[in-house]
Amino acid sequence: MTKKVLITKEKYNISLISPCFNEEENISKFIERILALKLINELVLIDDGSTDNTVNKIIEIQKKHSSKKSLTIISLIQLTRNFGKESAMLAGLDYIKDRYDAAIFIDADLQHPPEIIPKMISAWEHGAEIVTAVREDREADTFIKCASASIFYKVFNWLANSIQLKANAGDYRLLNHQAINVLRSMREYYRFSKGLIPWTGFSSVEVSYHHGYRYKGSSSWNTIKLLKYGIDSVFSFSDLPLKIWSFIGLIISSVSILYSFVILIRTIFFGIDVPGYASLIVAILFLGGVQLIGIGVLGDYIGRIFLNSKTRPHYIIRKLICTDKQ
Repeated sequence: MTKKVLITKEKYNISLISPCFNEEENISKFIERILALKLINELVLIDDGSTDNTVNKIIEIQKKHSSKKSLTIISLIQLTRNFGKESAMLAGLDYIKDRYDAAIFIDADLQHPPEIIPKMISAWEHGAEIVTAVREDREADTFIKCASASIFYKVFNWLANSIQLKANAGDYRLLNHQAINVLRSMREYYRFSKGLIPWTGFSSVEVSYHHGYRYKGSSSWNTIKLLKYGIDSVFSFSDLPLKIWSFIGLIISSVSILYSFVILIRTIFFGIDVPGYASLIVAILFLGGVQLIGIGVLGDYIGRIFLNSKTRPHYIIRKLICTDKQ
């Protein structure tokens, strides 16, 4: 027997936050499916520096929507350039502030099906502080992307100091009022919401969903961007790479000391052995490479301190356009 999901929308105010980047082919269908639910008080669309017709499409939809009797406000936050998805999500949180009882993050490419939002709201109504949508499968992804994602979650969970990520859980989440305020208060330059949200420690309930294909167009996340995002996420939540290189340095130093004793003993008993140019060059190159990698890891952490110390804004808003609630 199917369990009936009861939604008492009149009791709560719920916003939906969706970053958009070059989604002109998807945005109309996305908004249509969101409005069809009749559960969201405000749909906040953050244009993250789109170079196509996304902004004009949204404005056109807003004008048509204004003439209709609807309980849903459609708001457009246009950023001055592409600041990145994490900054766009933060812009949405800063905009809604503490005006809503709950907020939902969702992508505008329709790979996150809006139809599971009633289940997410129901779980929240029954006490969940955070509701996390988890993929049932990854059939929409290539083999390489699936394999790299699996490796990332294992490496991150091994390196992370304080949290464990749930595999196949993305940014599709519902946050209660308290979680919204806490997430807004964290202003670090390198943001990784998939880690920041579980780091808060709020109770989370999982809702499974089928992760479909993009409605139209192609993703702006290429292999290089995903790799950089993965590295940023690890460095944001772990100092273990620094400790690992300290450990590697200790091992190499210990081996070199032992080897120096071997050379000393050989010299005493067998005299000076002139041959060995090749092994000497190999050793120098190896140790030089290890030192450079270690300096690179250290430099990355220092660079993050440098960028955070600037306290530049995460985003800059060009314009804000909202429809009025009828």
